[in-house]
Amino acid sequence: MERIHKILARAGVGSRRACEALIEQGRVTVNGRIARLGESAQAGMDELRVDGRRIGDAPAARWIVLNKPPGVVVSDRAQGKRPTARALIDLPDRLIAVGRLDLESEGVVVFTNDGEAAHRLAHPRYEHEKEYRVLLSRHPDAQQIEAWRRGVVLADGHRTRPANVRREEPGRTGRWIRVVLREGHKRQIRETARALGLGVERLIRIRLGPFRLGSLRSGEWRLGEADEIRQLTRNPGRGGTRPRRSVPVKETG
Repeated sequence: MERIHKILARAGVGSRRACEALIEQGRVTVNGRIARLGESAQAGMDELRVDGRRIGDAPAARWIVLNKPPGVVVSDRAQGKRPTARALIDLPDRLIAVGRLDLESEGVVVFTNDGEAAHRLAHPRYEHEKEYRVLLSRHPDAQQIEAWRRGVVLADGHRTRPANVRREEPGRTGRWIRVVLREGHKRQIRETARALGLGVERLIRIRLGPFRLGSLRSGEWRLGEADEIRQLTRNPGRGGTRPRRSVPVKETG
């Protein structure tokens, strides 16, 4: 037995939160009656429907890695005239974005049709690493780097967890640093830099869990590589369940 919202997420209906909202709205039925939030069912045995449409077995998982350009919004809905990251992927599948980036930032955003696995990859509870290249407004001194590593208190009161921070270049002129996080507080890198008296001129995510930017150019996407998917399967996250079988799709981007 498993919570209904988890079954729906794994079937690609949406994220866990979106599936919970569907249940709260009375749009989900189990064996002909309206489902209740927190209720469990048995996948493959109980009949689940959303808005009357039967939810069958979960399709094979698909993973896509996009190099998001700056100025592109990561959202399920159009944001006025701003282009969306999803629109850059010319596939008809219903895809969920994992690892949102703010408007000015760029780099790896992962898309998948597996809502359950998307939740586990994105949620800080499961401690999947996120790696960034950061161009600072000026050269950080040793004290600022060490404070960043230990964790700082942000303007909203959140104290960041210890992070792996190192310089990319030696010497006093080096402004590029690498930052590896296991959490995802809103605008964390920019706000951490601000708390330390630094500014961020460029922010590029080069890795999200096992998925790497590699040689992708800005605006390009690729399919998740077999080794990346194997790593995710071997390390689904603390207390996590393994993602479902993944198969390739034809790449058109």
